[in-house]
Amino acid sequence: MATRELLLEIGVEELPARFCGPALAQLREKAEAALAEARLDHGPVETFGTPRRLVLLVRDLALRQRDQEVVVRGPSRRAAFDAEGRPTRAAEGFARSQGVPVESLVVRTDEKGGEYVYAVKHEAGQPAAAVLPTLLERLITSLEFPKSMRWGTGEMRFARPIRWILALLGDEVVPFTVAGLESGRTTRGHRTLGPAQPIPVENVHDYFVKVARAGVMVDQEQRRRTIWHQVSQVGRELGGWVPRDEALLDEITWLVEQPLAFHGSFDPAFLEVPQEVLVTSMREHQRYFPVYDREGGRLLPYFIAVRNGGEEHLETVRRGNERVLRARLADARFFFEEDRKRTLESRLEDLKQIVFQEKLGSLYDKVQRLRVLARQIGEALGLGEADLARCDRVATLAKCDLTTHVVYEFPELQGVMGREYARLEGEDPEVAAGIFEHYLPRFAGDRLPGTAPGTVVALADKLDTLAGFFLLGLIPTGSQDPYALRRAAQGVTAIVTEGELRLSLSRLLDAALAGYGDAFTPEERSRAREALLDFFRIRLEGLLREQGHRPDVVDAVLAAGMDDMVDLVRRAEALTRSLEEPEFAAVTTAFKRVANLAVKAAEHGAAEAEVDPSLFAEEPERQLWQAFCDLREAAEAALAAGDYLGFYRLAVRLKAPVDAFLDRVLVMAEDPALRRNRLAMLRAIGRLLTRPADLGRLSVG
Repeated sequence: MATRELLLEIGVEELPARFCGPALAQLREKAEAALAEARLDHGPVETFGTPRRLVLLVRDLALRQRDQEVVVRGPSRRAAFDAEGRPTRAAEGFARSQGVPVESLVVRTDEKGGEYVYAVKHEAGQPAAAVLPTLLERLITSLEFPKSMRWGTGEMRFARPIRWILALLGDEVVPFTVAGLESGRTTRGHRTLGPAQPIPVENVHDYFVKVARAGVMVDQEQRRRTIWHQVSQVGRELGGWVPRDEALLDEITWLVEQPLAFHGSFDPAFLEVPQEVLVTSMREHQRYFPVYDREGGRLLPYFIAVRNGGEEHLETVRRGNERVLRARLADARFFFEEDRKRTLESRLEDLKQIVFQEKLGSLYDKVQRLRVLARQIGEALGLGEADLARCDRVATLAKCDLTTHVVYEFPELQGVMGREYARLEGEDPEVAAGIFEHYLPRFAGDRLPGTAPGTVVALADKLDTLAGFFLLGLIPTGSQDPYALRRAAQGVTAIVTEGELRLSLSRLLDAALAGYGDAFTPEERSRAREALLDFFRIRLEGLLREQGHRPDVVDAVLAAGMDDMVDLVRRAEALTRSLEEPEFAAVTTAFKRVANLAVKAAEHGAAEAEVDPSLFAEEPERQLWQAFCDLREAAEAALAAGDYLGFYRLAVRLKAPVDAFLDRVLVMAEDPALRRNRLAMLRAIGRLLTRPADLGRLSVG
């Protein structure tokens, strides 16, 4: 089948950087879906873009739709034909409505065994040129953005005003209209490097050649590589190095059409300010890359910026950027010096004026709860008095930097400035570090607290927040999580499991809920506790699945308990590894049967019954009970030591006697005493086997 390439370019006013990547992903996904629905075969679908254009390229697009056979069900056979097999009025009316001769109707049997008549129609595919105008118009208008706008007098909504549309199938224009603009074969170049007039385009190859000549690097991946290569090169020329900042690199990629990296400098006197303040000012306000020396990682008095253009007037651009940064850094230094006039501790009272949550009090109230909760967590971890005192100091000072000028200007420096001010005030190094660390982890993959005070207060802070909002019933639903409660719970699970902290989840939650005193009723605390346990169960389920455990393994270990999260992870690892061993995998079916039969013990009065060996009537049950008694002590010792792999290896010894018992002995015997005794034995075996995991939930056998 003949094919051509399809090219669509949507030319716009400059898009916000954060809109561009998602817009191109949408454009590709929706184009593929629309082409599939339109029965237009094609090769690879690619998207390119800059702040001023979204580009779709479809390789090897078929010039005609695939033909299709349409089958429409009509009346039942009985209604469509009389006793002699002649078509009835129902059949004739159906055929007429479908535009087919009545004699072409066929009889088929449906999935339920009913016989119906069907009209089978062959629809020839239309030329792609006839289908694409409507398809591309709908494709453009279907794109969604975080914020859209109208312009002029039209009703069309888009992220920014559309200024031109290029649409070519091969070398032919695909004609349609969007927002009053007719599609055509012209594009635009770079605002300053390209020609002022629209640029005519003949075909796909011609498009990429001409936009490149007009100063537009339309391939975003090429632009990203170029930016990083230029920035790294400039850093080396300055005798330093630039750490790779993926987020900043992404943003700059979507701010320029033709990147050019250049350096500027600032007064070394500004280096007296903590470098985090300087770097944040450069990065957040100006989108500059900082430069560090190659040896000690010390910030150098340079920055690297990326302009959207060429070398022309570069010195003027450099001076302008230096002037703007000088003002920014002067502000930062002023804020820093003003903050230093007060100690962190003197700011504690100021927290009374900052609301944590309207119904949960001020940040000062939160600090008082953190001090109590931190001590409880520290004691549970067995910390000594010196460490407990450091935890209390961190909890006291943790939120004080929120009242500083620097954090007001740069909220992302919360914790960072608390650490810096604490160091300058001579606080214990672990206290200073803990002030920063109590916010960790801030996102998935972030590092965890490295000090005992930081770890303890990080847990206390997150648990206090979770308890308060769950007491208010502000529980995340769907994708809505305005208070970042999922992140808080994930932070708790990461700190506990990766740090291997042997803490009781239920006791942690009880302590956090108790911090709110009599502000909530016992019923409200009980509801919040159950909701929090469910919330953590979901987080732990996700954690175990991320670690590669099978869904049934996750379900089995969670069913056996999750209060000790470290133990939960170890049990999951042991069960997964055991299932990989042929010996254990071979007995899981039998163990699952034992676990399922053990559940029936309660239904037949054997839940608490003692096993009476004198009631054993058959040899297989005597042998099973003896095998169980022989390994029970060693199995209990393995469980007590947390040696779950060893436990499962011991359990394998029960395979032969379990198989023999289940194959040759009737568990549900008619004699009530025999039945109860056999169920009691299975109950005893099942209780032991399912302590680390509910084997009845495994998908085996």
